[in-house]
Amino acid sequence: MGTSVQVTPLSGAYGEGPLSYLLAVDGFRFLLDCGWTDLCDTSQLQPLAKVAPTIDAVLLSHPDMMHLGALPYAMKHLGLSAPVYATEPVFRLGLLTMYDHFLSRWQVSDFDLFTLDDVDAAFQNVVRLKYSQNYLLNDKGEGIVIAPHVAGHLLGGTVWKITKDGEDVVYAVDFNHRKEMHLNSTVLGTFVRPAVLITDAYNALNNQGYRKKQDQDFIDSLVKVLGTGGSVLLPVDTAGRVLELLLILDKYWGDRRLEYPIYFLTNVSTSTVDYVKSFLEWMGDHIAKSFESNRANAFLLKKVTLIINKEELEKLGDTPKVVLASMASLEVGFSHDIFVEMASEARNLVLFTEKGQFGTLARMLQVDPPPKAVKVTMSKRIPLVGDELKAYEEEQERIKKEEAIKASLVKEKELKASHGSNAKASDPMVIDASSSRKSASAGSHFGGNNDILIDGFVPPSTSVAPMFPFFENTAEWDDFGEVINPDDYTMKQEDMDSSLMLGSGDGLDGKIDDSSARLLLDSTPSKVISNEMTVQVKCSLVYMDFEGRSDGRSVKSVIAHVAPLKLVLVHGSAEATEHLKMHCAKNLDSHVYAPQIEETIDVTSDLCAYKVQLSEKLMSNIICKKLGEHEIAWVDAEVGKEDEKLILLPPSTTPPPHKPVLVGDLKLSDFKQFLENKGWQVEFSGGALRCGEHITVRKIGDSSQKGSQQIVIEGPLCEDYYKIRAHLYSQFYLL
Repeated sequence: MGTSVQVTPLSGAYGEGPLSYLLAVDGFRFLLDCGWTDLCDTSQLQPLAKVAPTIDAVLLSHPDMMHLGALPYAMKHLGLSAPVYATEPVFRLGLLTMYDHFLSRWQVSDFDLFTLDDVDAAFQNVVRLKYSQNYLLNDKGEGIVIAPHVAGHLLGGTVWKITKDGEDVVYAVDFNHRKEMHLNSTVLGTFVRPAVLITDAYNALNNQGYRKKQDQDFIDSLVKVLGTGGSVLLPVDTAGRVLELLLILDKYWGDRRLEYPIYFLTNVSTSTVDYVKSFLEWMGDHIAKSFESNRANAFLLKKVTLIINKEELEKLGDTPKVVLASMASLEVGFSHDIFVEMASEARNLVLFTEKGQFGTLARMLQVDPPPKAVKVTMSKRIPLVGDELKAYEEEQERIKKEEAIKASLVKEKELKASHGSNAKASDPMVIDASSSRKSASAGSHFGGNNDILIDGFVPPSTSVAPMFPFFENTAEWDDFGEVINPDDYTMKQEDMDSSLMLGSGDGLDGKIDDSSARLLLDSTPSKVISNEMTVQVKCSLVYMDFEGRSDGRSVKSVIAHVAPLKLVLVHGSAEATEHLKMHCAKNLDSHVYAPQIEETIDVTSDLCAYKVQLSEKLMSNIICKKLGEHEIAWVDAEVGKEDEKLILLPPSTTPPPHKPVLVGDLKLSDFKQFLENKGWQVEFSGGALRCGEHITVRKIGDSSQKGSQQIVIEGPLCEDYYKIRAHLYSQFYLL
């Protein structure tokens, strides 16, 4: 049989919950994403809790809560300790996302599910990879290769390809086939016939319009509200889709010369943009080329002001403005407070650019028709005063005394244990008094000072007079002095990255913005006060799709082109999942699965696979030809056995000649350019390439499957025919 593959959804199946899936490849267990919602409901993680200690590796695809939000909690509470793999932007922006989430929670509640230290500890396990980098796993995962590829949707977004024994398992969720202002489109369409494709049905029922018109409608709706004296709130994520919105606003504000202020407000807004400025190589080709030609960084925002607290907004009062604030769910964070302030004014607008998570305030406001009033909880952290402060200080003093007593008891036990281990008696604290006196009169190292002892302690017979600790210097010396190990004075790359990220002191400098750091470093005792209130929703509520995902029509087209042997559908409403499942089952030559949460499906390949070793004698006679990153050759051999292993040996008789094989994939547009450079008159006509006056080159067969296409040369057997054929052959590798 082929490589054993099993898939088990832990969350995000037949629903729009957070993404988390267990993938077992020959017993090696991958956790594909580790998502959580902004509600931080621990009951959602029960399926993950059952398997977390058995996970061997974690693959992260995108830097938002829905894909990595549960990672710190799982590392701290659920026993997850596996190495984590992600691209550099997913690592950096995911870290900032978790900082922002913690700070937003901590400011309005006694949040204790994880701390900033837990976030740091979780992300210290991350191994950062580059796009298309093949990473070979070790130990239990020997023989498995993982590689991240461009997914679109979010900066650093990843399509994961997992390869074992020549079979590919592709994990591709939330991909985008469209190029955007700061991102390239996904490369998923370049994959052909993987053994397993795991993808989502999130947008299977949605179709999108033209991007330019969408951007235009977006700007027009903002300008219309601002022109009437209203303000606009855009609830956004911390460091994901908000980057595209910032570029759109900055560009159109500059083109139209608009003067309305735009603010980007999160706890880590300045850090987010600073990091993004250094990620140009992860963005669209046009952004990298622009920087190379004129050193123009797309994220040197001219019209957007970055702020990390609400004081700047309060100074403006009712001035028309656009505010992009986290969090997108409106559950906590700056967006929650600003919504409460803006909702009662009919001239204001709350514009949602993504569907709200189930159970959140944002989702409640996106129903049609929207509610006229909603209940919200307003919370804030205030310093303790008066009797509360006195009681708090007394409690802290009591706790300190208890900890000091516990520490002294532990130290005393350790001291007794260390002395007791050196004594010959099994219990040195219970010793015969006569033998003690006898030992003393016989003359011990303590002389006549036997009465100067700790009560209950008798020195063992092997003891010596007390002295200062002595440590022998075991360093090696040569003719020039002590031998120095350079590794002791060289900071490892991981330590350098960690120090750059964490800064100095207690680790808060450099990883979150100054205001947030001061808030956390403030040791003033505080408490959280809350009150429930009803908000009258009089402002306009609008949803526009800026999620950056492929729509239903494009998802179906991409899946048809990839043509996996087995297809696993996850993450989508029940209606969307069933719709895409029926469509693929009807139109694809693939086995289609849509498992429920905690349902394990076996998608092991039906093909038989064997490992065969090539003998040295056979390899010495092979002539390889370079094909991209690989070398290929035609091999005639016989299968034999050596030490119970299959081995290919040179044939015992002369093999029959084989037909020539042309290897490669030719695009007619590239061939047209090649012939034009050779001086031929070439043009496209009816989907075929007309060369000169008589010869036509065309492709026939299924365009969705490269292997089933053929190139046909049509025309009379003249001199031009043979010349065109020779040029065509030159575009392939001949075996």
